[in-house]
Amino acid sequence: QVQLVESGGGLVQAGGSLRLSCAASGAPFSDLAMGWFRQAPGKDRKFVAGITWDGDSTYLTDSVKGRFTISRDNAKNTAYLQMNSLKSEDTAVYYCAAKDGDWRSRTYEYDYWGQGTQVTVSS
Repeated sequence: QVQLVESGGGLVQAGGSLRLSCAASGAPFSDLAMGWFRQAPGKDRKFVAGITWDGDSTYLTDSVKGRFTISRDNAKNTAYLQMNSLKSEDTAVYYCAAKDGDWRSRTYEYDYWGQGTQVTVSS
């Protein structure tokens, strides 16, 4: 059983930065593709970014391209989401998720989820 714990959320002014971390345990981290999702109040959970097990391939949804970066450190069993130039519309609970095989963009394709971390961007 994989456990995922997110950290790094908080309150930041528009234009600021945050780095989210997702610490994994319970399975070889290098076997897992990782994804980041976010859910704003009253909205569905949406895919933000994905990364392959080795970090060689990444994907960012259009709304965050040029501002967010996804990365991972397999030696530390941790995935990251660096968020720069934050906007009010980035306000959401951010979740990391893990799955075997390649990353995917749909929530149902992920087997393991963290508890989420709140990101609030004030304008």
